Amino acid sequence: MGDIRVTLPDGSERILAEGATVRDLAASIGAGLAKAAIAGKIDGVQVDVTAPLTDGARVEIITDKSADGLDIIRHSTSHLMAQAVKQLFPTAKVTIGPAVETGFYYDFDVETPFSPEDLARIEERMRELAKADIPVERQVLSRDEAVKLFRDMGEEYKVEIIEALPEESVSLYRQGDFVDLCRGPHLPSTSFCRAFKLTSLAGAYWRGDEKNKMLQRVYGTAFADKKELDAYLEKIEEAKRRDHRKLGRELDLFSFSDDVGAGFVIWHPKGAMLRTLLEDFERREHLKRGYDIVVGPQILKTELWQRSGHYDNYRENMYFTEVEGQGFGIKPMNCLSHMMIYKSQLRSYRDLPLRFFELGTVHRHERAGVLHGLLRVRCFTQDDAHILCTPEQLDAEIKGVISFVNDVMGIFGFDYEMELSTRPEKSIGSDEDWERATGALLGALKDSGRPYEINEGDGAFYGPKIDIKLRDSLDRKWQCATIQCDFTLPERFDLTYVDADGERKRPVMVHRVILGSIERFIGVLIEHFAGNFPLWLSPVQAIVLTVTDNQQPYAAQVFETLRTNGVRVQKDFRNEKLGFKIREAQLQKIPYMLVIGDKEVESGTVTPRFRDGSNLAAMKPEEFVAFVNDEVKRFN
Repeated sequence: MGDIRVTLPDGSERILAEGATVRDLAASIGAGLAKAAIAGKIDGVQVDVTAPLTDGARVEIITDKSADGLDIIRHSTSHLMAQAVKQLFPTAKVTIGPAVETGFYYDFDVETPFSPEDLARIEERMRELAKADIPVERQVLSRDEAVKLFRDMGEEYKVEIIEALPEESVSLYRQGDFVDLCRGPHLPSTSFCRAFKLTSLAGAYWRGDEKNKMLQRVYGTAFADKKELDAYLEKIEEAKRRDHRKLGRELDLFSFSDDVGAGFVIWHPKGAMLRTLLEDFERREHLKRGYDIVVGPQILKTELWQRSGHYDNYRENMYFTEVEGQGFGIKPMNCLSHMMIYKSQLRSYRDLPLRFFELGTVHRHERAGVLHGLLRVRCFTQDDAHILCTPEQLDAEIKGVISFVNDVMGIFGFDYEMELSTRPEKSIGSDEDWERATGALLGALKDSGRPYEINEGDGAFYGPKIDIKLRDSLDRKWQCATIQCDFTLPERFDLTYVDADGERKRPVMVHRVILGSIERFIGVLIEHFAGNFPLWLSPVQAIVLTVTDNQQPYAAQVFETLRTNGVRVQKDFRNEKLGFKIREAQLQKIPYMLVIGDKEVESGTVTPRFRDGSNLAAMKPEEFVAFVNDEVKRFN
């Protein structure tokens, strides 16, 4: 046998015997790496550690310390879970079990849905299988052989998947008595599944189609070691404590009612105040940046939605009605009204760019199964704007929006990531317009200096978009801001401007939101701050508490001083123990408590107590008003 030469990521080379595997390469580098190796990459393609190397290949060793390694651990653990399920519930049929961002899931067709007790049994069997150190082996079969194998096993879902594949051969992975269809790679043996936890149960339609059978989905997570798993599980528990639906009830911000209908938010006084503070902030920030505030109607003629392409490409998400025999669509977006404003008069190149901003309430038909508190509703308000500009102004306008996003995310303390979403399969417009729009967004992204990713095929039907995904205090990602570049709708609505040469030209339209859905953003804020809103954003900034009834007259004066000077203040003059009233105010997460006792009455002062229990020095009520106003001005 001859030798082969392979290149490592650092550019160094290794000479090995012909037939050497990824594991052999790891062993030639060091015993520690050989032990840590769970997979490899050959010329950029992930492979098992048993995969043979080829002469001249570029090879990378994958360990559990990398993102690729974590995905492999999670996907292999999903197979371990499926093996445990098949042993405990032999009639269960397996479907798919991918790794996802926070772990993995596997969908099963079972006669009776799993219970929480079943989940514990499955997890215990998984630990037994992991401890058994069962080798995981790859096998390649022809498509016909694989179909026969799974049909004989009664696994018709696997048969359906294989029959839809274009390849003539498929790969399987075996571990003991369990075999599954999979591209791989996988861990070398079950003992590499060291730290995992099954987390929840849910229903899921086969292939995501509600016309298909409802399956049982089991979610889980896995990490390289127990320390990482424990840290993640603690984060999950913290997320439960911060759940905006739970805090929304406790803080009396909003509610939902079956009598009203699923997906429609009812804002209570404190929630409405929070929303108003956000909306007022938005108006100020937009006016600073040269936007004009506009308002459009809630319903527009159906023929307008047909002209825009929404009817053909988006109508399953829309609601329709009829008025005096005329069809109307309830708006899911605000862009049509903004184009009508543009068309209302002749525009010159000297008028551009025009930036129309609307806090526009929209309605979208979301399936009941995906509704989730404020994060997914059927009626919401967007901080929607449309910029109409010349092609020469486009780059500066896109960069202006990116700068706007950066400023606002900084105010709320969010880091964020960006990605470019390209043309979807279902779209309108010419190839040339899509190339121009994509190039404009890509150029602005490159110039921003921030990293970004490409999200193929996930753009809007009328144009590509930049999606901004913020990270909250628990390091979770949320989609909020978006910037869409559109050459198509200006064409469909015959939008023009008169250029310097007297010719009529076509403007470009940028669709953009900064916070996105106000409802969704409030849900994110509640969880990000755990309900402890900063002073400028708190629906109630202070509460005046009395020790006994004797202090009520002075406490009432303090309350009026604060209220009439713009401090959002409540009072609690009940004949209750002071500790009880303080505890209630802390549970309501009110930033400042002003406890009025005999000392405060005598000195004509207040002693502000922060919600964490720390105290400010005694001060006059007017000084506290100035303190609050100074703090608020830092953000406004």
